[in-house]
Amino acid sequence: MLRLVDAIVFGFAFISIIRMVLPAAAAEKIDPPWNKPPDGLSFTVPGIENVSDLHGDIVDPDLVVFFGGNEFMVMPSLMEAFQKKYPRYRKIFYETLPPGIIQQQVNEKALVVGNLRIALQPDVFTGGKEKMNQLQDEGWFEETVPYARNTLAIMVKKGNPKRVLGIKDLGRDDVRVSMPNPELEDIGKKIIATYTREGGAELKRKIMDAKVKDKTTFVTRIHHRQTPIRIMQETSDAGPVWYTEAFFQQMIGNPVEMVEVPSNEDTRSTSVAGRMKNAPHPRAGSDFLQFLQSSEAQAIFKQYGFSSAQ
Repeated sequence: MLRLVDAIVFGFAFISIIRMVLPAAAAEKIDPPWNKPPDGLSFTVPGIENVSDLHGDIVDPDLVVFFGGNEFMVMPSLMEAFQKKYPRYRKIFYETLPPGIIQQQVNEKALVVGNLRIALQPDVFTGGKEKMNQLQDEGWFEETVPYARNTLAIMVKKGNPKRVLGIKDLGRDDVRVSMPNPELEDIGKKIIATYTREGGAELKRKIMDAKVKDKTTFVTRIHHRQTPIRIMQETSDAGPVWYTEAFFQQMIGNPVEMVEVPSNEDTRSTSVAGRMKNAPHPRAGSDFLQFLQSSEAQAIFKQYGFSSAQ
């Protein structure tokens, strides 16, 4: 049966640059995918053929889930556990792209990656609470459930050579920032609110205007892949990310560290899953929402640094 190699999004040119700045062995280590691909002929060529946020079976799947990208690290373990509990769902396709991208994909009814067109529609769609409330008001979902919580942190190179100690340091002239695009990423809006709280309109203007213009702030297209790569490439010095993303990079041994950000209403996020009103596989979608709330699923999220939404 045809399978799409589990691993992941857009062969962006930024990945290819690794070859010019790092030895081959180092480039292989920091290049996604960061998970074990599924069985089958592997034709992942770092920097050329490397699709890291599209996972599993694209032919007649039993379940289709569109996840926000910041949960990519959890999904292999989560889906394995789900299939053990519900063995009738043999073929699953899921994405871990930015929320703004998967929302556009639903509206456009297809996603195009290079020469590949994927017209699958989701049974389950996930995102931050604020975004999901907005989509619910637009009539997207039959039911929704909260399932995990996260908070902000700052990812830096191992050893923190720039001595970034908090949000205000991202406004320094000597700190190159990798910044999630607020048009595509729910996290971007949280970060901007934090800039304003910590340093007023001036800190926000400095990071999102002046530093963008002088290219010391880089605005990402897919921050959960670009930010750690840029930091390991040494093209960025620091990047505000979800806590779990820095936690995961440390878990797999990549040379990054995190600077924790004090948790408050601006920095916290609750992930919510919704079963689509027009879900192609409504029973599978309901079963998956029920599984997300189970103690087994909650334990898996906790292993990767998430806290419970219950």
